[in-house]
Amino acid sequence: MTDTATELPDNDEVDATIKRVHDQADTIYAWNYARERDQLVTLYNKGVSSQWSSVTDLDWATDVDPEALVRQMNSPTERLVRTAAELDGSPLASWGEAEFTALGIEMFKAQLSQFMHGEQGAMLTAAKLVEAVPWIDAKYYAATQTMDEARHTEVFAKYLDTKLGEAYPMSPFLEQQIDALLQDSRWDIAYLGMQIVIESLALAAFGDMLRRIEEPLLRKLLRYVMSDEARHVAFGVLSLQELYAGLTDTELKDRQEFLVENTLRSRARSTTPEVWERVGVDVEAVRPFLLEAAAKLRTGAFPSFQAAFFAKLVPNVRKLGLLDANDGFLRRQWGEAGLLEFEFADDTGSDYAEYDQVAADRAAAPR
Repeated sequence: MTDTATELPDNDEVDATIKRVHDQADTIYAWNYARERDQLVTLYNKGVSSQWSSVTDLDWATDVDPEALVRQMNSPTERLVRTAAELDGSPLASWGEAEFTALGIEMFKAQLSQFMHGEQGAMLTAAKLVEAVPWIDAKYYAATQTMDEARHTEVFAKYLDTKLGEAYPMSPFLEQQIDALLQDSRWDIAYLGMQIVIESLALAAFGDMLRRIEEPLLRKLLRYVMSDEARHVAFGVLSLQELYAGLTDTELKDRQEFLVENTLRSRARSTTPEVWERVGVDVEAVRPFLLEAAAKLRTGAFPSFQAAFFAKLVPNVRKLGLLDANDGFLRRQWGEAGLLEFEFADDTGSDYAEYDQVAADRAAAPR
């Protein structure tokens, strides 16, 4: 038997498969093990009892027809693209149903790919909270969330790999947003950016997709993921309420500016160029027609999705006291953008139990 050494990959190969992000936050031991935060204890117990398995709770033998899946969605993006194809000089003018369906499949794969990448980012952020938050009850819950996000990353990756095909890379916008949370030395910014903003965005995106599809495997996957995500948002609300009650006006203003930056100034999403490249269209050639089509339809691509996002975000931020701090700085900013209509929607700090489809399915199962 010949003894040969395994050749290690070079730096270029390593850099192609991983990314290093340097965390500036301290890692903190908490020596007070007393369970002093009753609401976090309740949330932790709920998280433990509502764990589910990607292997036994989802039927991966389900056949999935990507073309049928896309046709049933009737997405706003499809209407936008079809309108763009009707404009004079459009590079999509010659398209028929086969091309629209092919684009729909690629856009669906791109959306699920961002879900997958975002869940890995959430897993890393939750792990950061385990290290950095100073309260034992919060560390315990963040540990359960880390497990949740690992499971979410796994199921989206498996669905893409076994049912749809090659995933897309992480969008630069999402990558920059999560990198900033991982790098920040202030652990509450990880909470604010992930639990309050990105997780609210995820709940809206998953809910929008769930309303549009009938495919049983993905429907159950989304229902169970949403059950977890609602608890994650509640975790942020319950934890930050306590912290922000003791911050100075200057510190609160910094958090308010963070929310303005991550909700108003960064609302635009660029068209994923890789999608258009895969269907043989130059994204720069089609972009002006998409903008003209959006103006013609008098709507953005995702009005109902945005409404669902802000209906979660705004009441949660109000509960943190950030709307009215510093003489209502954030209230004025969001008021000018028309977001205050969502102020008194249900906050996720109290309604998370309504999302628990895992418990609902178990209760309905025959004994």
